[in-house]
Amino acid sequence: MRTRAKICGITRPQDIQAAVEAGADAIGLVFYEPSPRNVSIELAKQLAQLIPAYVNIVGLFVNTTPEHIAQVLDQVPLDILQFHGDETAEQCQQIAQYNRRRWYKAIQVKPDLDNLEIIQTIRQYQQAGASAMLLDAWHPELKGGTGHSFDWTQFPKLDIPLILAGGLKPENVEEAIQMTQAYAVDVSGGVESAKGIKDQQLIEKFMQGVQRGSAK
Repeated sequence: MRTRAKICGITRPQDIQAAVEAGADAIGLVFYEPSPRNVSIELAKQLAQLIPAYVNIVGLFVNTTPEHIAQVLDQVPLDILQFHGDETAEQCQQIAQYNRRRWYKAIQVKPDLDNLEIIQTIRQYQQAGASAMLLDAWHPELKGGTGHSFDWTQFPKLDIPLILAGGLKPENVEEAIQMTQAYAVDVSGGVESAKGIKDQQLIEKFMQGVQRGSAK
């Protein structure tokens, strides 16, 4: 099965074009003010208009309210919600039902976290209705976009789509896919020239790595 790919943290129209032309399956828009990749609702609305059919628009939220997401959805046609904070499985389920959207949850894989704990956490969100789970590198302060990776040998094999994130870049995405057999990969900093500023050549090289990894 072909590995899907999401380019996250896009803030500029030209980066939407580069990601779409390179074959990205999804575009990630960050709605989290502390992030350097945060976009306003107005900017997100403009960017979403450039994303064609069959490319999903994912909205990344951190510890926010159902009402705030509803405000975003009133202007921006998000396909999927990505919860990237400390949201419990019950909170994710309630927010998604309130806004009538599919969702998935990002969890940070701490260095001392054993595989059984990871699986138990994934199962909790799966039972609450998650469409997928994203495994990211742990950081004591940052919520994604750290540029760090975790031990890919800890990546489980489960009956729910699993998305790999954290420290991915053109040079290692092929190996990452072969090692984890992830359903999808999610990249942000690994294809940037500066925070929130994507590099077209890096996006193209990343997607080429995804294709190579999927083919083996």
